[in-house]
Parts: sequence; C-alpha cells; structure tokens
Amino acid sequence: MLPHEEYDPRRALRAARQRRPDPPTSGGAFVIRDAVVADLPHCRAIYNHYVENSTVTFDEAPLTPRELRAKFDKGAAAGHPWLVAAAPSGEVLGYAYVAAYRDRTAYRFTVEDAIYLGPAATGRGIGRALLSELLVRAKAAGLKEVVAVIADRGAEGSLALHERLGFTEIGRMGRVGFKFNRWLGTIYLQKSLRR
Repeated sequence: MLPHEEYDPRRALRAARQRRPDPPTSGGAFVIRDAVVADLPHCRAIYNHYVENSTVTFDEAPLTPRELRAKFDKGAAAGHPWLVAAAPSGEVLGYAYVAAYRDRTAYRFTVEDAIYLGPAATGRGIGRALLSELLVRAKAAGLKEVVAVIADRGAEGSLALHERLGFTEIGRMGRVGFKFNRWLGTIYLQKSLRR
C-alpha cells in the first residue's frame, strides 16, 4: 500500500470511473462540464485558431484529430480533469485541462494547465470560471502543484487571469520560441493546491 501522499494513477482512474459525473457548474449563459469525445472537434477548432493567428501557443502546425484524441485519452487514463464551457445551445465556448508537467514519476503530483476560449467567448468570465473549476477538480484528483507556461507576448489576458487566481510568477525564459518571424519568451507561474 502506498503512503497517503503517494499518487497512484490507476487508483485515481478507478475512483473517477466509479463516481457519478459532477453536475455542470453554471456560469449564467454557459455551463462548465466534463469534456466528452464529441467535444474534441470543437476544442480542436478553438485551439487551431490560436495556432494559426497568435503566439499564445508555440505550435506552428494545426493539431490533428488524432493528436488531440491522444492528449484527451492520456489525461483520462491519468485521472486528470478536462473541462469545457458550453452555451445552452451546446456550443463549446472554451476548454481547459491539466496534463502531466513532465513524464518522470517524481513529477506525478505536478501538472501544467491549458485553457483556450473561442474568439467570441472572451471577456465574459468564461476563462475565470473554467480555470477556477479546473483547479478544484485538480485538487480533488490528488494533484498538488499546477504550473502555467505563458508566452511573454500576446497572452496578457492569460497572464492576468492566472495571477487573479493565485498563481505566482516563478521564472522567465527569454527568446526560446520563434514564431511569425519573431523571438518569444515564456513566463512560468505556479499555484499550490496543498492548502
């Protein structure tokens, strides 16, 4: 038996499968709920908008359906939350998830978050609702630390959102990415879920 501080992803996955899905969290004109496979094309369209039009992601090629499904399945196998914000019509307005920060086992309690909103969904409180609920779910999954890696240009909204929700800047790396013919850096933030 592992000590109570140890994280066994198989046990977390079994527990996640045995419990009833959490009811959607309402945000007025949208609900936050667990993502399902049928949401992935919508998530991919949102993400690929940012790949093609911004520096908030350093990806330069659009994400394929297979790549996104692999990320989704890997997160599900680890018991990591993946959420969507959906309009009453069912339209996916944005999504957020956590993924392993690094693959080495000593990092098993630490995850990196990702959050993307559809271009028409910004400025409505959806990002804050998604990230807030993601942090609640990550803590419930037994995770201890969340890291955010944010571009140092073009992602001011994401930086402000993370800071409002208690993330603290822990470092910067300059000129580590090159996209749209310019050098970009990254800002690292961290939030502890131990309290």
